[in-house]
Amino acid sequence: MAYNLWYWPTIQGRGEFVRLAMEAAGIDYVDCARQGGSEALIEDMERRQGRTPFAPPYLAIDSMVIAQVANILLFLTDRHDLAPSGIADRYWLHQIQLTISDVVAEVHNVHHPVAVMDYYDGQKAEAARAATQFRNERLPKFLGWFEECIDASPGEWAIDHRWTPVDTSLFQLVEGLRYMFPKRMAAIEGDYPALIATRDRVAAIPGVRDYLKSERRIPFNTDGIFRHYPELDAA
Repeated sequence: MAYNLWYWPTIQGRGEFVRLAMEAAGIDYVDCARQGGSEALIEDMERRQGRTPFAPPYLAIDSMVIAQVANILLFLTDRHDLAPSGIADRYWLHQIQLTISDVVAEVHNVHHPVAVMDYYDGQKAEAARAATQFRNERLPKFLGWFEECIDASPGEWAIDHRWTPVDTSLFQLVEGLRYMFPKRMAAIEGDYPALIATRDRVAAIPGVRDYLKSERRIPFNTDGIFRHYPELDAA
C-alpha cells in the first residue's frame, strides 16, 4: 500500500526530506498535492478532525496522520528497518535529524527575520543582517557538528555501514545550502570533507539517482525554504 504524502505541490521545502528517504528506500507513495494542487491539500487538512497536523508535510496512512519531518522519518525508520536496531543508535540518529530541522528553521528565518507572513521585499535590510550572521557564525557551527558526527561513525555513513534517512537529509541540506549560498558554500565546503562525501554517496543510491533525474524532483526556487537571493550571499 502506498503512503499518501501531503505537501505543497510547487516547492521542495520540508517535504523533500521525506521524499528523498522514501525514494532511496523504494517506498511507494503518492505525492497527493502534485496531483490535486494546493486546493486539494488545503481541503484535506480542513476536513480532518481532532489530531490535525499544524502544517504539511504529513503522511496519511489509513486513519493515522503523522506530521513533522523528524517524526515522519522516525516512523519510516521504524516501520521499514532503515536504521540499526539498537535504541541508543536510533535516538542518536533522531537527535541529528532534529538538529537538521533546527538548521532548516534558521535558514527560513534568514529571508524572513522579522515576520514569516510578510514578503521578503519588506524586510530586505533585516535579512541582509541575518544572512551575514548565519553565513559567518551559524553555518560553520552546524556543518562542523555534522562533520564530527560522521567522523565519529565507524562506517562511511552517519552511523555504521548503511545509509539512513539522516544521510538523505544531510544530502538535501547540502544541496539547499549550495543553491541558497553558492559563494559561501564554495568557500567553506573543503572544511567538511566527510559531510560532502556523504552527500555524494547519497546521490549515488539508485533510488535517489533516478529520482534526481526525474520530473518528480521539483527544482529549487525562491518560493521554498532554500532561496537564492544574490544580495544575501558572499564568500
